[in-house]
Amino acid sequence: MVRFAAVAAEFGKPGFRSDARGTGSRVPASHRKRPGRNRGGVAISSYAGAPGAGRAASELNRRRFLGALAAATVAGVGGARLVVDPQPQTFAETPPANVATSGPTAPSALLPPPPLSARIPLPGGGALTKIPGQGDLLALTVDDGVNSDVVRAYTQFAKDTGVRLTFFVNGIYKSWTENLEMLRPLVDSGQIQLGNHTWSHPDLTTLPTDQVAQQITRNDEFLKKTYGIGAKPYWRPPYAKRNATVDAVAADLGYTVPTLWSGSLSDSTLITEDYIVKMADQYFTPQSIVIGHLNHLPVTHVYPQLVEIIRDRNLRTVTLNDAFLKTP
Repeated sequence: MVRFAAVAAEFGKPGFRSDARGTGSRVPASHRKRPGRNRGGVAISSYAGAPGAGRAASELNRRRFLGALAAATVAGVGGARLVVDPQPQTFAETPPANVATSGPTAPSALLPPPPLSARIPLPGGGALTKIPGQGDLLALTVDDGVNSDVVRAYTQFAKDTGVRLTFFVNGIYKSWTENLEMLRPLVDSGQIQLGNHTWSHPDLTTLPTDQVAQQITRNDEFLKKTYGIGAKPYWRPPYAKRNATVDAVAADLGYTVPTLWSGSLSDSTLITEDYIVKMADQYFTPQSIVIGHLNHLPVTHVYPQLVEIIRDRNLRTVTLNDAFLKTP
């Protein structure tokens, strides 16, 4: 095991990430995330937390789960892969055999999605950043797939808790084929939805239109061939970079809903577990679309804290298909 201090020594250097063994490597420059902006122009990923958020995050860390979710995730993913310090922050010993670790009776199970009759039409008129209206919905959307272990951990997290997720896939990463057997049943059931994040994560505004189309089409074909599903109409432009030309190309291919976000876990680069919890405490709010990433290990250590925030606020996690009426 590599001590977290060793990772922290590299923290803050551009492009640094932790791989599946906890060793340092660098994310290709073409893939590094740039701060997204909400409609007010605020750089979401640079937010340092509202007053009192740090105290709330510390309190959440003190109230750690020592039960079913942690043990189930360790068992399903492999504790050695998820530990970047010798004393992991959340994982505990296996609970007694008579304690449910997954399914509707598990202590960490979340509220079910709303009925299909509650779905609403897509608002249209630009990028989707929030779920309209008043309600208790939270759309967790998770991007990329650089790290296969993180994809596997998120999938196990969904299996153990019932959390509903939308993965925005870059098909170039082997994580999407390596985890196919585990992921496919949740995609088939609708608990995990797949969206189109382009094939290899370029800034589409720098490409000629034929290459924009190729990026979207190649990823679309990969999702259909590998998972048997179509991702239309939802697509997420890498780095949130889009313009009228890019939107027009995507729309001509059936991708009419550029999907951005109203809150972020800020984990496109390697950050600490405490900071991820702080971001969740800030942005896990009703009707929000929140972005996270399938790239770095620290988020896999704080799933119990994320669940606790969701449960304490009586939020109902949804995929985009849970929230909106499907288009023809």
